[in-house]
Amino acid sequence: MPQLSVVVPLYNEAASLAELCQWIRRVCEQNHLSYEIILVDDGSTDESWSVIRQLAQQDAQIRGIRFRRNYGKSAALQEGFRAAGGEVVVTLDADLQDSPDELPVLYRRICQEGWDIISGWKRKRKDPISKTLPSRLFNKVTRWVSGIPLHDFNCGLKAYRSEVVKNIEVYGEMHRYIPVIAKWAGFSRIGEQEVTHYPRRYGSSKFGWSRFINGFLDLLSIHFITRFGRRPMHLFGTLGLMAFFVGFVIALWLGIQKFVFLQYKMTERPIFYVALAAMVIGVQLFVAGFLAELITRHFADRHNYQIAERIRPLEPKG
Repeated sequence: MPQLSVVVPLYNEAASLAELCQWIRRVCEQNHLSYEIILVDDGSTDESWSVIRQLAQQDAQIRGIRFRRNYGKSAALQEGFRAAGGEVVVTLDADLQDSPDELPVLYRRICQEGWDIISGWKRKRKDPISKTLPSRLFNKVTRWVSGIPLHDFNCGLKAYRSEVVKNIEVYGEMHRYIPVIAKWAGFSRIGEQEVTHYPRRYGSSKFGWSRFINGFLDLLSIHFITRFGRRPMHLFGTLGLMAFFVGFVIALWLGIQKFVFLQYKMTERPIFYVALAAMVIGVQLFVAGFLAELITRHFADRHNYQIAERIRPLEPKG
């Protein structure tokens, strides 16, 4: 088993791959770290795969995985995690903005300090304001929702204990929230390391406003899944009962005014329709929660829990 598995997801990064692999190799050899490099080609349309094949022929520590089409960074990371066999798994981007010089520090912090995850923090970013400003807002909201005090959730340079990546699933655009997913799975020792960030030298940025919007939608999704994925009735049932109760109280008050105090007709008051809508919505939410509970009971992993250790009784000596 190598000490270090370096997982590199990439899309159209042919120009930087040779330099990146050489940099990783030099750092690991200088620090006497056994390593493997896993390059995951996410359906590149340039010469990335040809470069990977050539690099793999020159260095036995380099492995390549190629997708038939572009699935996204999360899918590339998930396949890289499956293939990784190292004691510590480090991810970094292929554009040379992340520095492999950080690898020894990240490895030591995982192995010697006992962290489950060390997330990079690009304190001094070499990106335009069109990327840095949305990123600050995104990180602030994510810290508030998740309760994890990281400054840079979207940093591609992260280190994981092998047990972490083998027990989580990354899909969609959830790569930004791997610390959140890991915390939900029981890996709560999450630290941070300030890292060097370089300006992009090759290729073009894959950032777009659609990714920023999708990021917030994914944050809402993962927040719901982590809190109510196994108990949806707690959310939908609570909201349904509250809505129904509010509508019922309003309708009761209007009914007392109508039949006891002989005041307005109920149907002549707009609030009557608010009450009616609230009761209907409340019933619908409650039924949605009930149906969601029925569905989750048939999930194959409903009773799959993260077990840290087991103590078994000693076998009697014959």
